[in-house]
Amino acid sequence: MYDLKQFFAEHPKCALAFSAGVDSSFLLYAALKYGAEVRAYYVNTAFQPAFELSMAHRMAEDLGADLRVLEYDILSDPDVAANVPRRCYFCKRRLFTLIRNAAEADGFSLLLDGTNASDDDADRPGMLALGELGVRSPLRECGLTKDKIRALSREAGLITWDMPAYSCLATRIPSGVVLTEALLHRTEQAEDYMRTLGFTDFRVRTLGRQAKLQITADQLPLALERRREILDTLKQTYDGVLLDLEARNEH
Repeated sequence: MYDLKQFFAEHPKCALAFSAGVDSSFLLYAALKYGAEVRAYYVNTAFQPAFELSMAHRMAEDLGADLRVLEYDILSDPDVAANVPRRCYFCKRRLFTLIRNAAEADGFSLLLDGTNASDDDADRPGMLALGELGVRSPLRECGLTKDKIRALSREAGLITWDMPAYSCLATRIPSGVVLTEALLHRTEQAEDYMRTLGFTDFRVRTLGRQAKLQITADQLPLALERRREILDTLKQTYDGVLLDLEARNEH
């Protein structure tokens, strides 16, 4: 099995699909540590909240990395906007094709992503698209699990080491409900608000015309403590607010 040092010795020039999360941030750090010529590509769409783009710029600056931001109207893809069960496949196919084309135009023939050894193919329909496009996943190939990546990130002093897992805004909307800018923006605003109250690892999901809050067990008391203001704020854009008592697993 590879280790990352060997991987980058064999592949010293590469492009990286970058989200500024735990995995892709560590992979960018490792590529630079082992002397690779690497450029990070972040695709900005309606599915990404503004804080994620800010984090991408911050991580690139902290690491001294080359970052290129690509803008894309993901809702222009009818299969994605229709929110069909295979939405993630169509989305990944579009976004990684965009990155691959930009990277090749910039002189990078190898494209990497941050999939790790803990990620389950069955839970990641977009993995099929990555395989079709020839995207390599060094963290997975080197057997690095999420826990190991967090530990190594902490040792490296990366601010992302304990960052909660974060999936795109579209995952908050039930399959079959047409995705619109308005729905996604409402979700982003709701989650931004919850973050200001101190919530960290959580989701605000759409259930009909209501918001369903999914938070970790240790933050349930905070939800009850701030119940009135949460209701007052979220009911400005939702008809009701529900609290899921099946607490989220952390990270």
